Amino acid sequence: MPTAAPIALLGTGLLGGAIAERLLRQGYSVQAWNRSPARLRALETCGALACASPAAATQGCSWVITVLSDASAFRQVLLEQPELELAGLRVVQMGTIGPWESQELAESIAGRGGRYLEAPVLGSRPEALAGRLQVMAAGPAELFAEALPLLRELGPQPIHLGPVGRAMHTKLALNQLIASLTHAFSLSLQLVQAAGVERESFLAVLRGSALHAPTFDKKLPRMVAGDYANPNFPTAHLRKDLNLFLQAAQRQGLHTEGLAGLAALLERAAGSPLDGLDYSALHELTGPCWEAESSGA
Repeated sequence: MPTAAPIALLGTGLLGGAIAERLLRQGYSVQAWNRSPARLRALETCGALACASPAAATQGCSWVITVLSDASAFRQVLLEQPELELAGLRVVQMGTIGPWESQELAESIAGRGGRYLEAPVLGSRPEALAGRLQVMAAGPAELFAEALPLLRELGPQPIHLGPVGRAMHTKLALNQLIASLTHAFSLSLQLVQAAGVERESFLAVLRGSALHAPTFDKKLPRMVAGDYANPNFPTAHLRKDLNLFLQAAQRQGLHTEGLAGLAALLERAAGSPLDGLDYSALHELTGPCWEAESSGA
């Protein structure tokens, strides 16, 4: 059953807005804040209370969900607001950040009397609206138990992975697979098409093999049409998360040279129109024409 107290939700971008909408549909009261107030209007029509500041959004709440772009944004929004009282607040941090950053935030929140649970998710806006996100949580077991009814509104089987940092490591490991699988499929598709191989013949062999992954069929229509509009996960976010994965892996002493080329490839999209498009737009980067197109030739 929904809690009597409202839920504060800070950050109403693609995922945060969908999470807020899901909670509203499930009968929760939501007090929302976003750096760009225009993004709050749609939630207001769904019944959310739009707030002018993070402190106002957390007023009267015991749970705070944050879906912010990075750890720096989290610090600015929650830790650098003198009027925001953290004592007694339970913070569920759902944005993708570095595990070491998450651990630092947990310590800062605890130092000010709050409690912290990291809970990144696999899935995007459609899954959030349907309550089908895969929720990975890390932090104190007792806090996870308290958060479980709320987390189950967003995904059917939230999983507790241990102390803070482990959920972020898991999330980055999964997002690395998103990047690597999409890149591998794009490059293979580019090669067979450039060589004149019938696309459906290539796909028939691929689908009949152990090499096939469902994500290939999911992204194929976008790649074929060159239509990457209306993203649930944009290219800029994929690049950010891959760079975080590389940092996390290097901190564990892993050899990441094999991913360096993909990171460099995604860096070429920085500041370009591809950044705001669906991450499968990296298919444009693997093709032979990107250099000429990006240089205006």
